[in-house]
Amino acid sequence: MDSAIDHHFLTRLIINTLSVFVLIRCYYTVSRHRDNAASFTLFGVGVFLVTALLHSASVSMGFAFGLFAVFSMLRYRTEALGIKEMTYLFLVIAMALLAAVGSMQHIELIGLNLLMILLAVLLETRLLLPRHGEKDVEYEKIENVHVQQQAALIDDLRQRTGLDVFRVDVLSISYLRDTAMLRMHYRLASKHDR
Repeated sequence: MDSAIDHHFLTRLIINTLSVFVLIRCYYTVSRHRDNAASFTLFGVGVFLVTALLHSASVSMGFAFGLFAVFSMLRYRTEALGIKEMTYLFLVIAMALLAAVGSMQHIELIGLNLLMILLAVLLETRLLLPRHGEKDVEYEKIENVHVQQQAALIDDLRQRTGLDVFRVDVLSISYLRDTAMLRMHYRLASKHDR
């Protein structure tokens, strides 16, 4: 009986570790944030190990998920994590919890993990969503901020930045300093441009 439990635990540990690694490799390929990628991978394995041990002590999945959600938010609340990083962190936690306390068969677990990984890969490419970037800039040519000067504003920002700007949002205008805070939306030339 113990060897069956050990085999079940080891199989799920391997499934979780490989799934988390492939998911975070997808994140790293686009973001190039090595520290985040390493932390997310270790976090996923740690969540699995602790949750699997708690599960043997009759802890419900809801309690385990809440516990690690609280731990992750306490740890990462001081970091400047964007929504993308928080989403990957959530996926890592979800994969670890499904592997640790989920009641599905191993093949079903692999299928769910592959679905999450496939969605992440597709959304990181241009296949489903175009790749655009945003930058906030302080702009001094206040006469170009007028609605009728939108084309001149975009042309000026393209020349100054070298970016393929296609839309500009006006965030605020300071008539005292004759400047405006703008948010430029631009097309990325390649997946490594940020």
